[in-house]
Amino acid sequence: METGFIDIAILLALAVGLGALAMILRQPLIVAFIAAGIIAGPAVAELVPEPDDIELLAELGIALLLFVVGLKLDLSLIRTMGPVALATGMGQVLFTSLVGYAIAIALGMSPVTALYVAVALTFSSTIIIVKLLSDKREIDALHGRIAIGFLIVQDIVVVLVMIGLSAFGAGSGAEGPWLEAARVFGAGALMLVGIGIAMRYVLPRLLEFIAHNRELLVLFGIAWAVALAALGDAMGFSMEVGAFLAGISLASTRFRDALGARLTTIRDFLLLFFFLHLGGQLELDLLGAQVGPALILSAFVLIGNPIIVMVIMGLMGYRSRTGFLAGLTVAQISEFSLILAALGYSLGHISSETVGLVTLVGLITIGLSTYLILYSHPIYDRLAPWLRVFERAQPNQEQETAEDAKPADVIVVGLGRFGYDLCLQLDKRNVTVLGVDFDPSAVDALQATGINACYGDGEDPELAERLPLNQARKVISTMPDPVANRGLIDSLTHAGFKGGVMLTAHHPDDIRALAGLPDHDLLLPFQDAAERTAERVAERLHRA
Repeated sequence: METGFIDIAILLALAVGLGALAMILRQPLIVAFIAAGIIAGPAVAELVPEPDDIELLAELGIALLLFVVGLKLDLSLIRTMGPVALATGMGQVLFTSLVGYAIAIALGMSPVTALYVAVALTFSSTIIIVKLLSDKREIDALHGRIAIGFLIVQDIVVVLVMIGLSAFGAGSGAEGPWLEAARVFGAGALMLVGIGIAMRYVLPRLLEFIAHNRELLVLFGIAWAVALAALGDAMGFSMEVGAFLAGISLASTRFRDALGARLTTIRDFLLLFFFLHLGGQLELDLLGAQVGPALILSAFVLIGNPIIVMVIMGLMGYRSRTGFLAGLTVAQISEFSLILAALGYSLGHISSETVGLVTLVGLITIGLSTYLILYSHPIYDRLAPWLRVFERAQPNQEQETAEDAKPADVIVVGLGRFGYDLCLQLDKRNVTVLGVDFDPSAVDALQATGINACYGDGEDPELAERLPLNQARKVISTMPDPVANRGLIDSLTHAGFKGGVMLTAHHPDDIRALAGLPDHDLLLPFQDAAERTAERVAERLHRA
């Protein structure tokens, strides 16, 4: 058996073991994979003496990452969120770059190194944030939608930065930097024209034919990404840019979602090797010397990035709670920061010590920010009195807020499928209803039926104080999370609500968690639906 195959087997086994530990600690797998690379590399156990064996797989992973980013580039989300996505995205990038550069210079770095470090600090991990927000069911919340919007802005900026660095990196040849850079930009423009022609005349028809076989569609997506990545590299700018343009070229087709869903797992598997390769290249003795600067820069990212987001969103009229929850999503650097550092090292702009510094900042900020996001609501509850400074006296951006809501007999908190249908059924029975949800699109959908609805977060401890509870006879929560339901009960009790409360539970564990709450009815939509369906089936069988 070849040594390379054994090396890969060792790396995968180590990655699985450390990945399981990371899962227990509720950490992103990126941290575990970099740690696996450090342990398996020459710095520790020398289990894999030749890290170059996985370099090709690492490059494929990066190419697919950029391809999927381009494929899923949802510019409509930026338009939907309006100015807030652009303002927070660009404002945070500029603030972090300028202040980060000043900090890096103060730490004794050269201007070029300081520039790389500052830019690396600006980008946050879209992959990690989307995963955490999805796990918390906050991807459609107002702060979640804003966060995804400015993360998309960051993704666009990082690709533009890579194009610029690649062009000027190529400009170190004998022809002179500016002439060589102009040549690279010219080649890029030519490539864009070619891709535009393919998008207009070739790709739609080709995809219609290939899509008859899903396996062939996935293979074509990978081949297209790798081909344009190789073409981009051959034309003088990075393969990352070529792969990104490959994704953009397919983003307007109706097959983008099918391709993205099937390529995500392959991307994650191949990207594993980039982090393993990166970890394997780090030298622990060099990292030790970087601990001080890494802690200073990490503190800046963990504190400075959320603050600038809160400042911008507060000036734009958003509540401090929305700004705080959105701001925590930028309290870490991303996999793009590591890729940018690796690109700078390959171009000869920065040293391996700088790559190690950026990686160490990544490990610290990703590890700590994960817990900040997971426990964002309790953290806000503790810090709320001091965060009012980031809020206007009259916030005006959170549309149809609870203060504007009309009185109703029943207030339904949570407008998912169950909550939405419940509002419709109550309205049919001449019961006046007020629907409340943190997803603006859900609020709009219910209002389109003529039923009163407003924006509000069921986990907001101040929500009950803004609801028209005086005329309400009952509050119904369709949120299945027992922690959120307990928080809502506390909020209603504090507001002096005397009416009835009904809570929703999906699983036996949720029922047990809510069992200690007195005088509240439990809704069991899955169980009730199963019982009703069983009754109908039994009735039809008996009739037959």
